[in-house]
Amino acid sequence: MTDTTVHTAELGEIVIAPEVLEVIIGITTAKIDGVYALRNKHFSDSLGKKSEGRGVYIESKKDKVIVNIYVYLAFGINVPQVALNIQKEVKEAVEQATEIVIDDVNIHVVGIVPEKLPKPSFDDLFDEGFFDA
Repeated sequence: MTDTTVHTAELGEIVIAPEVLEVIIGITTAKIDGVYALRNKHFSDSLGKKSEGRGVYIESKKDKVIVNIYVYLAFGINVPQVALNIQKEVKEAVEQATEIVIDDVNIHVVGIVPEKLPKPSFDDLFDEGFFDA
């Protein structure tokens, strides 16, 4: 996805980089009850799994903005309900912060984490450099 122009006015353009949207989406997702972590190298390595990259991907197709979010959820939660909460909260957060409308929010549950594991710290939810836009 390339930079998105939000407003064009007599003062000039306001352009928002996709990385900004990724950060908004990542933080919003991490705060939802039932979300254990986003898929990232640090967390996957701690589970002994090979990481396939970041937990948030944004693409633009024919004037549609599509978001794919890869998450680990906590054991014992209602998976469809948490996924619906992620979709709703992400759409609202991005639109409120940027006035960009997301058409689709696809949730990919890549794992369920047992209750025994402590929830990672907020800093560990994201790969190193995730917040460097």
